Amino acid sequence: MTVYSPGSLVSARGRDWVVLPESTEGFLLARPLGGGDDEIAGILTDLETVTQATFPPPQATDAGNSVSAGLLRTALRVGFRATAGPFRSLANLAVEPRPYQLVPLLMALRQETVRLLIADDVGIGKTIEASLIAAELLEQGSATGLTVLCSPALAEQWQEELAGKFRINAELVLPSTIKRLQKNVVGDDQSVFQFYKHTVVSTDFIKAPARMKEFLTSCPDLVIVDEAHTCVADGSTGGNRTQRYDLVRELAARKDRHLLLVTATPHSGKDEGFRNLIGLLDPALPNLNLDDAKGRDELALHMVQRRRGDIRGYLNEETTFPSDRETHEERYYLTDDYRKLFRQVLAYARETVRDTSAGPLRQRVRYWSILALLRALASSPKAAAATLQTRAKNMESETPEEADRIGRATVLDMADDEAAESVDVIPGADDLDENDQTERARLLRFAKQATALAGRADAKLAKLGDVVQGLLSDGYDPIVFCRFIDTAEYVAEHLRKTLGTTAGVGCVTGTLPPSEREARIDELRATEGRHVLVATDCLSEGVNLQDAFQAVVHYDLAWNPTRHEQREGRVDRFGQPADKVRAVTILGADNLIDEIVMRVLIRKHEEIRKSLGVSIPVPNFSNQLVEALMEELLTAGAETWEQLPLDGFTAAGDLHIEWESAAAKERQSRTKFAQVGIKPDEVARELAEIRASLGSTGEIEHFVREALDALGSSTTDQEYGFAAITATLPAGLSDTLPPGHAQPLQFHRGMPVPRRHAHLDRTDQSVGAVARYVLDAALDRKLEWPTSDRPGRCGVMRTDAVQRRTTLLLARFRMHLTLPARDGKKPLVAEEARVLAFRGKPDAPEWLSREEAEALLAALPSGNVPPDLARDDLDRLLGGDLPARLAPALDAEADAMAERLRESHARVRTASRQSGVSRITVAANKPADLLGVYVYLPAVTR
Repeated sequence: MTVYSPGSLVSARGRDWVVLPESTEGFLLARPLGGGDDEIAGILTDLETVTQATFPPPQATDAGNSVSAGLLRTALRVGFRATAGPFRSLANLAVEPRPYQLVPLLMALRQETVRLLIADDVGIGKTIEASLIAAELLEQGSATGLTVLCSPALAEQWQEELAGKFRINAELVLPSTIKRLQKNVVGDDQSVFQFYKHTVVSTDFIKAPARMKEFLTSCPDLVIVDEAHTCVADGSTGGNRTQRYDLVRELAARKDRHLLLVTATPHSGKDEGFRNLIGLLDPALPNLNLDDAKGRDELALHMVQRRRGDIRGYLNEETTFPSDRETHEERYYLTDDYRKLFRQVLAYARETVRDTSAGPLRQRVRYWSILALLRALASSPKAAAATLQTRAKNMESETPEEADRIGRATVLDMADDEAAESVDVIPGADDLDENDQTERARLLRFAKQATALAGRADAKLAKLGDVVQGLLSDGYDPIVFCRFIDTAEYVAEHLRKTLGTTAGVGCVTGTLPPSEREARIDELRATEGRHVLVATDCLSEGVNLQDAFQAVVHYDLAWNPTRHEQREGRVDRFGQPADKVRAVTILGADNLIDEIVMRVLIRKHEEIRKSLGVSIPVPNFSNQLVEALMEELLTAGAETWEQLPLDGFTAAGDLHIEWESAAAKERQSRTKFAQVGIKPDEVARELAEIRASLGSTGEIEHFVREALDALGSSTTDQEYGFAAITATLPAGLSDTLPPGHAQPLQFHRGMPVPRRHAHLDRTDQSVGAVARYVLDAALDRKLEWPTSDRPGRCGVMRTDAVQRRTTLLLARFRMHLTLPARDGKKPLVAEEARVLAFRGKPDAPEWLSREEAEALLAALPSGNVPPDLARDDLDRLLGGDLPARLAPALDAEADAMAERLRESHARVRTASRQSGVSRITVAANKPADLLGVYVYLPAVTR
């Protein structure tokens, strides 16, 4: 029985395969030549015909024109799915990482067990950074499975990002999917998390004690925690957050589990919460003195935190962010009827909170209920009417402290303890005793007055109409954020009536499941012309909307500046094509409730953000300050409430002093957590090797256009890329394009890509189909090629690019790698395409540098070479057993490439302080495949 060594080439099933290391006697595990891991197949040698494959050298009859070498070489690079570099996953990505996004990856590879906090600013691309690390750990064998813990509202987005960009197919584990998943599990003793290698899990679903035990037992060895700041206790949080903290702390307790924490707000303003967060990475970290450089150095090994200024021009590559965020306020004045109702409700509020007859618990419940009522009244008549008729959530409280905790969470927008679906629900006003008919009647009369004010007497709604019209006229598609579901629906209905056919209007609130939210947004994106999205804060975190919207309108103030920043971060982020984005805040000029929040919190937050370039969370006691100011509002006399001297409050001054101090500390620490420890030249070197082996987006676009043109397609430039007619392509190619693709097929440079379109990356199905057809047509002359520009495996060209006869070789090398892995070692087989060139004759070659050889691919012909002379030249060159004459040089290049690859892998691991460097081996399979031979002759001088 023939034994085939790993990396050798065999023929079976009518195609060539590369033998993989996991093969055994009688059973070959093989990957198609140039294919990816998703195409691996098992071959039983006793039942199927398998022969040693030999790769024939080019013949003179394979001659092509001047573009052949470039086409064929790029087709090989695009077609290869198993490259040999130290970053094993990058060949399979459908995204080209920005240079700065490689920094967390290099940091991760500097740890035996990865424990990393990715705390980059909103909109920089933390999801890509975390997913890039996950893909690499999985591909290297350092991890065997992945779980992402996130909000259920973001679960589908995580699933799509992992599948679409990183080729990681993860199942959603949600209340709506768990029964279906459990039905597929084989055996009663197997968990869903053992059956499915990769999952995206709702944190709030799995944290329940009954589910958490099973999850902890079978959770994979790689976990990403999204919005990690919501999963740590800070001394003032309640049951939901404590349960999340218990869950993640138990996951972190397993010392060999990789853990990636992702958040744009690592420090919520409470030091205890931040120290608990970093303690998940290493129990020693919470005890560090972070005011000391040594302490920050220790934390910097586990934490990366950058603002846009740190990465905008990283390695001289510009990252697209809006150059400016224009912010301004639009004020409105209450109508007489609305002001009258506001005063009546405020008077009622004062009476209620002063009533101590029912005890301290009842008084605190009433306080928060009244505050919720006033906030709803400032939002919209519809929200106010609903609140006046709804039982307060904090009626469930058992102590005054519990009433305060729940009240702060729901009223002051500190509600990261709650699921995203509930943050926009009306919290309600105190539903009084059934026997208290007089007070109930009073509340119902207020509700009736509020209902009557809807629309006709709502100056805030009229102001919004003007603002939205102005934004649309200036070319902006806005997102209007509201605090309550009732308000959002009320606003959307009004805008639909007033805008008519001017713009499409959509509405998304927490009443919709995440999949339907995305469907509504997609429907709005598809609207021709301008569009407006009205949403609650269920869309304020994690959702990418920058492709379709360029402005944010705060219809309701968030009573937490971080929430304001999160809203604006939906459009002001990486990938926003607009040069400027806008943020408009609708503010009640004669509404002291708005003024308190705006003056004390929002404006100060914006001032610090502009100064520092990043948001700083509000210090710990901000909620107590707002409470103090609101209590002053509720206890002041009716004649003075509109002129309360906010700036006279000592507490407000103390808050701003502490806030400035926190900002100053942030300025000092950011240089460390921006990772100056990862030298730019380290990233540049690895980036250059990655791009050299994979090709850039620009190179792939050039290749696809040139190939389609040569195959008889007609292409036209578009702002996003180009469009190609596919109906005229050879059947062998058109049949392999994705079924039901758009006609013409649209190729996009950037993401996201509309359904049925293509993205210009090496793993896109359409791009891959073109590359495979070009390669197959070069190797098999029987394949249809409708034009004269067929890619040939050899050719002759006169050009000004050379002064002496120069021969360019296109060679394919196969490498056998052994890398350290958790189970000891992981054997791999990888492929690389390289161009080599020499001057003179093959018997005495003068070899060119790699850069000189690559430059020949861009050489232009300066004159014709008669076909018969070209054929004679090639016959002489190829007929003299060229592969044998070049074998010593190709073998030497193969060995040198193997050593460079070993050094590259070792360099990354040595820099990362990982063990196992001595166990890295790289051996070349020889001989290399000689795919193409191209002769460049000097131009004829006259």
